[in-house]
Amino acid sequence: MEKKTCSANNCNKEAKMQCPICLKLGLTGFFCSQECFKKNWASHKLLHVSKDLENTYNPFPSFKYTGNLRACYPLSPRRTVPSSIKYPDYAISGASKSEEKASSSKIQVLTPKEIEGMRKVCRLAREVLDIGARAIKEGITTDEIGKKAYPSPLNYYNFPKSVCTSINEVICHGIPDKTKLKNGDLVNLDVTLYYNGFHGDLNETYIVGDSTDETGTKLVQVTKECLEKAIALVKPGNLYRDFGNVIEKHAQQAGFSVVRTYCGHDNKTAGIMRPGHVFTIEPMINEGNFRDVTWPDNWTAVTRDGKRSAQFEHTILVTETGCEVLTARLADSPGV
Repeated sequence: MEKKTCSANNCNKEAKMQCPICLKLGLTGFFCSQECFKKNWASHKLLHVSKDLENTYNPFPSFKYTGNLRACYPLSPRRTVPSSIKYPDYAISGASKSEEKASSSKIQVLTPKEIEGMRKVCRLAREVLDIGARAIKEGITTDEIGKKAYPSPLNYYNFPKSVCTSINEVICHGIPDKTKLKNGDLVNLDVTLYYNGFHGDLNETYIVGDSTDETGTKLVQVTKECLEKAIALVKPGNLYRDFGNVIEKHAQQAGFSVVRTYCGHDNKTAGIMRPGHVFTIEPMINEGNFRDVTWPDNWTAVTRDGKRSAQFEHTILVTETGCEVLTARLADSPGV
């Protein structure tokens, strides 16, 4: 029998085992030990992705894409959620009856018990986002990142995945697929978890690899600053409509624009912050103009001019004296 050499970098020892996934895919992947296999897994698994990408296709060949990004199918099978986990009301039907019945003009004041429920789910959501963010690197697919998240998005009005992954010109609601990330890409991960009756929601935009152009770096930083400036306004008695004013002013001063399609209020809407209110702020800032179009999947929103977009989001509790950022970054959270 022909002797095999270990596939790990700088290891020329005789191989004693084969990667089981390589065996299924018909690839060559031999290692000298379990320890060597585990140590080199992060780089080795990219071979599996490359093999998987050989049979990908663009599902919308006649669609006039606005930028360089293309949908890359087939999608992986939809995840199944264990029956032991409490489902949101749309998990089976796709339609949220509770959301449709809720009044959009009245913001609920949460009880202390409900606030603790929100704190718990938001902490979990932060942990999940950070896990996904640590997986971001050149060569990985957005579908691999999506497999790390438990879904609030899954089957929400038929959304097919557990997380939103939005690359470059995608503003929001990007569907994880076979697209491989490239060095310098901007990628937004939007994670929402459902736990014990509460949703925790946050997102951040990351730069893939070790570099991007100056404008891309500036876009990410300014978008983060827009969120920070809006959060600084959160306290009892302040108006919800003031968020839009401070976000738009900061974005425009930097030469960017604010997306207008996906927003919960405009600058004329009445509404006063009260202790016990919980809500999200998520500025979507475009490198070019504010206009958007939607791909034929009926979810992926992209910039009409094909230029890049960035987004950051936190879930926030109004307290008696100010606010508490329920999805706040941890000391070891990756990214900016």
